[in-house]
Amino acid sequence: MYDVYAVREDFPVLKEVVYLDSTATTQTPIPAVEAMVEYFYRYAGNHGRGAHRLARETTNRYEDARETVARFLNADPSKTIFTKNTTDGINLVANSYPWEAGDHIVTTMLEHHSNLLPWLRLQKRGINVTIVSPDRKGIIDPQMIENALTDRTKLVAVTHVSNVFGSVQDVSRITKLAHRNGVKVLIDGAQSAGHMPVDLKALGCDFFATAGHKGLLGPQGTGVLYIKEPDVLDSASVGGGTVSDVSGLAYTLEPSPACFEAGTPNIPGVIGLGRAVEYVEKIGVSEIEKHEAKLSRQAAKRLSELEHVEVYGPENRAGIVPFNVPGLHAHDVALILDQTRKICVRSGHHCAIPITRFLEVESTVRASFALYNTEEEVDILVNAVNALKALVS
Repeated sequence: MYDVYAVREDFPVLKEVVYLDSTATTQTPIPAVEAMVEYFYRYAGNHGRGAHRLARETTNRYEDARETVARFLNADPSKTIFTKNTTDGINLVANSYPWEAGDHIVTTMLEHHSNLLPWLRLQKRGINVTIVSPDRKGIIDPQMIENALTDRTKLVAVTHVSNVFGSVQDVSRITKLAHRNGVKVLIDGAQSAGHMPVDLKALGCDFFATAGHKGLLGPQGTGVLYIKEPDVLDSASVGGGTVSDVSGLAYTLEPSPACFEAGTPNIPGVIGLGRAVEYVEKIGVSEIEKHEAKLSRQAAKRLSELEHVEVYGPENRAGIVPFNVPGLHAHDVALILDQTRKICVRSGHHCAIPITRFLEVESTVRASFALYNTEEEVDILVNAVNALKALVS
């Protein structure tokens, strides 16, 4: 197991607060920030646009980052697209797939709005959508996914890890069942990549979208989309950098990934993301997974033992612990924790209104853990929540 206290030295803000909101965004380590600063100070140029030394250095560093990310996910670099975030990647698929009226999509009630709204909007184009419900612990039965398939189903879109429950879905089995029926699969990996091993070649999914600013420890404004068969999509966004030729009224697109990355990308962000992924690789994602699971399960168990607290989700969870203090609004709980103990947690519906309503609550408090959190911080959280008993008794 790695030295969590040594790791914490690379995240200066952790000296100021108890940061338990990594499901929303993780902190970015010093080496990744320094890589971005180096870009601005030493070789800032544009990617793929120029023969001079700064442009060449920029292009090389950007593509090195693509190689790093692809290797980390066990994907082909030519099928690894840089995006703004998970939302951007999912919308790219939704807007670029050759849908026909009457096609069918299966998704779940667990989804973040980013993996729900793009499919619901397609209903305006005559696409039918089925939403599968989880059990009360936030687990989707893969058989229910298969039962929802029809002869017009083109896609199953499912989260890998619920950002509300912390429940881990059996995406491998879901993918196999869908493929057995000739249906493509998109996985929302925003809460899995960097938090647990992800092997895209072994998984076999058709699309995998994730964010740079979550488990991969990169900066905001970066994301990754894996496309197993790039020729299936006709990119909805074209422009500079996407074409090899324009003649008269016709143009020829570059092959993937260039055809999907229109315009000047977030160059410093991608370079920082590449360095952040190297940081994760050095520590070891399997070790990170064990550490986060240990902390979240400790927190969930201890919070559930408090009479005035209700905890949601399965026992075997990722690093996410949603809870409520009945009698106090989730936002009030979060504000009190911040003001009294400098504890940063998320409160609200977590961009997942349907599953929050499924729980029959208005909102929840969500504590989420990353590689840099400690058992002492679990103690601080539990003790602070325990102190709220005086406000509801």
